Amino acid sequence: MLYSRIEGQGEPLLIVHGFLGMSDNWKSLGTQYANEGFQVHMLDLRNHGRSFHSDEFSYELMVSDVFEYCEFHKLKNISIIGHSMGGKVAMLLATTYPDLIKKLIVADIGPKYYAPHHQDILAGLNAVDFSIKPDRTQVEETLYPYIPDFGTRQFLMKNLYWKEPGQLDFRFNLKVFNEKIEKIGDALSEDLVFSKPTLFIRGGNSRYILDKDIPDIQKHFPNFNLATIPNVGHWLHAENPRLFLEETINFLKEQL
Repeated sequence: MLYSRIEGQGEPLLIVHGFLGMSDNWKSLGTQYANEGFQVHMLDLRNHGRSFHSDEFSYELMVSDVFEYCEFHKLKNISIIGHSMGGKVAMLLATTYPDLIKKLIVADIGPKYYAPHHQDILAGLNAVDFSIKPDRTQVEETLYPYIPDFGTRQFLMKNLYWKEPGQLDFRFNLKVFNEKIEKIGDALSEDLVFSKPTLFIRGGNSRYILDKDIPDIQKHFPNFNLATIPNVGHWLHAENPRLFLEETINFLKEQL
């Protein structure tokens, strides 16, 4: 069973993080959704955060994990927010189990194929040698040449934990990511359609959803709106949480 943080009472709202992320990334936004009257389930996907590790890793498996989670918690008529890789999980869940989903929000990812583009990040993570028992500062110094962007490094460093006294490790399953990295870019199958209300929300400075991608989005999600948060990149929910919350709450509270 997937690990989750659950907060609030009301209509169920699932939040699914992106590649190398975890539920902790959504803690403060999760609390704000709970304050708006939702029961918020912030998930850790397989091989991420505090959820189980597995040698198997694909969108189909991640969707089946989330579906089992919903069955276990008896969740129905769910709204779901997915960012990046989590957005692909949310799209596949909604198109596979449309009766389960009331509204779909996809943050800064489209249904198309994306070529592998995490090579520098993986190289940095693989360069960390935990056998020499580095501290957090030493881990960051190792990552720096590969990942000069401070925000990205901080995001990755959130995955560090004390496996035992004096021994740090990453929470995610780096071995599987090294082997299965090409899976992250998989496209949504051509024939899949979800016709209930859908919001795609992109960062104005991000290149993940381009104007030329809109016809492809419309084909899979005929009942969609596209919102753009100006002056932010791929981490739109972290860079402008106020506007992200405003756009998503307005959409979630619109009467069907």
